[in-house]
Amino acid sequence: MLGDDSVTPTLDRPRVRRAADALVASDESTLDLQVELSEIPAPPFAEERRAARMAELMAEAGLRDVGVDAAGNVVAHWPGADEVPPLVVSAHLDTVFPAETDVSVRREGDFLQGPGISDNARGLATLLAIGRALETEGLTPRVPLLFAATVGEEGIGDLRGVKQLFGASGACPDASGFISLDGAGLDRIVVRGIGSRRYRITVRGPGGHSWVDWGTPNPIHALFDAGHRIAGLELDGSPQLTLTVARTGGGKSVNAIPQEAWLELDTRCADGARLDGLEQRIRAEVVRAGPLHQELTWSVRVIGDRPPGSTNPDDPLVQAAVDATRAVGRQPVFASSSTDANVPMSRGIPAITIGCGGEAGLAHTTDEWYRNVGGSAGVVRALYTVLLAAGLADS
Repeated sequence: MLGDDSVTPTLDRPRVRRAADALVASDESTLDLQVELSEIPAPPFAEERRAARMAELMAEAGLRDVGVDAAGNVVAHWPGADEVPPLVVSAHLDTVFPAETDVSVRREGDFLQGPGISDNARGLATLLAIGRALETEGLTPRVPLLFAATVGEEGIGDLRGVKQLFGASGACPDASGFISLDGAGLDRIVVRGIGSRRYRITVRGPGGHSWVDWGTPNPIHALFDAGHRIAGLELDGSPQLTLTVARTGGGKSVNAIPQEAWLELDTRCADGARLDGLEQRIRAEVVRAGPLHQELTWSVRVIGDRPPGSTNPDDPLVQAAVDATRAVGRQPVFASSSTDANVPMSRGIPAITIGCGGEAGLAHTTDEWYRNVGGSAGVVRALYTVLLAAGLADS
């Protein structure tokens, strides 16, 4: 039964204590791995280089049956004593940064700075540290473990990696639970996944010369009109609902009436029904715009759909993370976010996301930083969470 082990007997076992001590002692090597992985580019839809190195490191850590699935996730196994669906331990490979970004890491003592150094090189290094601890101490959980370094967590990746994991042909269409290791921190436990739905609205017309063809319907004028009305839609109510006009573009030249214009919207809520209702209102505004702007064609396309979900704070998996957090001297804080855990949450599988120690800031910028204060405690907390959730076989 997931999360069925009592805290003190599990964490007081000699091999668990030795594993925790080894994680503290190997803090510097974990940092070295964090830097190495951060300096391998992993832009959206191009995570292959980092995935290849991660596969090598997972095998070196002693994890079993390391491979790459159809989406590009690196998956590996650790056997358990019971024949039950696995507990998934995951960290995402990808970053938000385009391929041309300089991903060099600047290091001064315990301060590291570079794009993606925390999000999510820290999670990947922690996943490897847990694998090494299991192998070195020969720890056998009751629930088998599936380790996954996933693609497509960020932005336009649309959680495609974890969607593949839980798809019909994925590595674990069913699971006992799911733990995502993401970034820094010692106390947050994400138990609610904020859903998001993204759209591209495109307007097309005949175009023409800005003087000779003046008066020809202009897609940008029409799009600005519709976008203004969409941005003004009422969003009151609970849970919170947000709408952001995030990007726009169109036109080829300053002296031409454009043939095409587009904008992209981001909508977010913890309630899927509210997202559905907002989508209907967005589409209604586009339909309304049609007769107001003759000779133009309109389209609305969903370009991202991250399902909302939640895990009950009383669930044994959450309690395992709570107990692990307290075991390293911190008080847990429940939080909401949009992470890989959204997908299993939306399917009724207990899922959480936790940080991996240290402090971090300026995420998703080229000035992102990580400070290794309480870093090893975060790795120990992650190991404890896994062991308390999966249980330990008697030996």
